Amino acid sequence: MEPTIYLYFNGDCLEAMQFYAETLGGEITGVFKNGDAPDPESRMPGGDELVMNMNMRLGSANIMASDAPGEWYTKPQGFNISLAANSIEEAERIFNALSRDGDVRMPLEETFWAERFAMFSDRFGTPWMINFTGSKAMS
Repeated sequence: MEPTIYLYFNGDCLEAMQFYAETLGGEITGVFKNGDAPDPESRMPGGDELVMNMNMRLGSANIMASDAPGEWYTKPQGFNISLAANSIEEAERIFNALSRDGDVRMPLEETFWAERFAMFSDRFGTPWMINFTGSKAMS
């Protein structure tokens, strides 16, 4: 068994997931929109362009997502998606891309446990942590 992250967006799912795939080196492997539903009963509320379900492959993991129309949407809270960067440069690149126009709670900086660590929400409201332990990795 392997957990899968499932994200909900307020009408901008396709834009967000395409941005994540481009920024993180993921691959979009499937997109089903409201307009793809075989009949009206199979649709969610809202227009044809809303994403009902989509998948991005990132390394050996999947991140799935959909739009949550109107009253179905709630702002993400109580979790962060944590990314383990392979270098300081990668941590900086990802942080700069994902945090642009977002809400930075802790800027990318050295901590006692990591050469670089940050906490923030991106412009879509998704909460992230970036960690590069580097020489501070526990053995």
